[in-house]
Amino acid sequence: MSMSRDPSKLRSNFEEGTSRWAVRRAQWRALGLTDEDMAKPKIAVINTSSEIAICFSHLDGIAAEVKNAIREAGGLPFEIRTSAPSDFIISGGRRATFILPTRDLIANDIEVQVEGAQLDGMILLTSCDKTVPGQLMAAARLDIPSLMVICGYQSSGHIGNEHVDIEEVFLHAGYHAQGTTSFERLKEMSEVAISSPGVCSGMGTANSMHSVTEALGMCLPGAAPVAANSPKMWDHVRESGHRIVDMVWEDLRPRQILTEGAFRNAARVDLAQAGSINCIKHLQAVALEAGVDIDLYDTFDKEGAWTPVLTAVRPIGPLSIEEFEAAGGARGTMKQLESLLDTDVMTVSGKTVKDNLEAFEVADDNVIRPLDNPWGREAAIVLLKGSLAPDTGVVKVGLRTPDRRLSFKGKAKVYESSVDAEDDLKAGKIGKGDVLVLRRQGVKGGPGMGGASRLVFAVEGAGLGPEVAIITDGQLSGLVNKGLVVGEVQPEWAEGGPIALVENGDEIDVDVNAKRIDLLVDDAEMAKRRAAFTPPPPTTDSGWLSIYERTVTPLRRGASLIDSARHRD
Repeated sequence: MSMSRDPSKLRSNFEEGTSRWAVRRAQWRALGLTDEDMAKPKIAVINTSSEIAICFSHLDGIAAEVKNAIREAGGLPFEIRTSAPSDFIISGGRRATFILPTRDLIANDIEVQVEGAQLDGMILLTSCDKTVPGQLMAAARLDIPSLMVICGYQSSGHIGNEHVDIEEVFLHAGYHAQGTTSFERLKEMSEVAISSPGVCSGMGTANSMHSVTEALGMCLPGAAPVAANSPKMWDHVRESGHRIVDMVWEDLRPRQILTEGAFRNAARVDLAQAGSINCIKHLQAVALEAGVDIDLYDTFDKEGAWTPVLTAVRPIGPLSIEEFEAAGGARGTMKQLESLLDTDVMTVSGKTVKDNLEAFEVADDNVIRPLDNPWGREAAIVLLKGSLAPDTGVVKVGLRTPDRRLSFKGKAKVYESSVDAEDDLKAGKIGKGDVLVLRRQGVKGGPGMGGASRLVFAVEGAGLGPEVAIITDGQLSGLVNKGLVVGEVQPEWAEGGPIALVENGDEIDVDVNAKRIDLLVDDAEMAKRRAAFTPPPPTTDSGWLSIYERTVTPLRRGASLIDSARHRD
């Protein structure tokens, strides 16, 4: 419900003469603020700026422009810094397990600073992939007027006529590990792959989550994706700075936007764009914070049955992110999906999805195709269940080309470290027909979900991509679209799930079309193994990962740090 533009109605304006008012006034007067300034809507500018990664290197300039726009609109901005996790940098330590837990660290950091200070609204500068859900989780938790600003994707380069981006560098690092790409070639690729600030340029987790943010209604229409530092990005930056002040006076809050319909829209958009499977767990965590009782794994499973693939951005197809943006981006996908969406849901623009799409047209319907002429008619993301994954396992299929293998039966080779598997691969101990089971990678077993992507690319580099299946309780990069890879198998190893009981030589059967993943071991043998299984002790006894390991919920509940049932109550 809209409030009048009465400063006394703002939660940030404490009663004059109280201790809270007096000490705050003393602090802010020392910052040079006037009494007139202190009566204005106070807006947190959440900045994940960092000099450690190119993803965030332009955010300080964006923050400055946002603050100018907030002041022009009659607000008072306060810039607030949080952690800035970049997968390719923060993955260097502790087997890459700091990445996912930083999502929750960001949400908690925002809560402490914004809720503690009782600020009136937030504008969130969102970049690399874990910053997006972390900020959305905080917005849903605090439920004060909040608006996401998409800060853009990076430009990539060329070697001669060959396109080179961070995906190729990641992929060819796996090839190099297997001796099929030279060090000199890999070094040359790494020097040209990135030519501007911003997130990875394919439809990986970052651009997928940016699109999902627009589908949720949490950024201005047409904001995702966008080239970093482009005129279009700067226009949205300034417009967002103005808009957040109006949102405070309108009292338009996230829980009015983040409804069940909005989450279903987000799932359909990710499916239609063949986006990252990581969006599922992130959306589940955001829904939990918003108090929305929805199972996103079940939603992706059901919506995948009738959501065709409408665009084919790298890595699943030939299109560049630039072509996708020019054709209409996430709003273009929503326009083509319009008949399948809940168009009555509210967005941060103050208008419904229907209003935002009404006058919009897709610029190129070969890039973002209509429902009756899709790039692919079958689900791009498939959820499997079976005796090896009673809760779930996830496969990113992308476009179902004739050469894409969708079933596999073979003997297990069990690994508890990606490095050990890669060593065996290089030594020729892995061959056609093997099913590589990489475990101890889950949210508790990692802790924090180690990545299996480097193993996937190493297998591809060894020329075994179509001939070997990979199954893991860890997560996969949003850029992975190679071979038959089942990620996020649940229950995970640390919970004593069936993946913890697999032994070398066990037969495993995966059938994507049947949505099945089965461990072909008889019940009596499994009962014996289960009785012998000992729950693992904590992997660490200090620091942030120790806190995370002891409190995190399973993936089906968003890998959150709060209990979903209690939170809904």
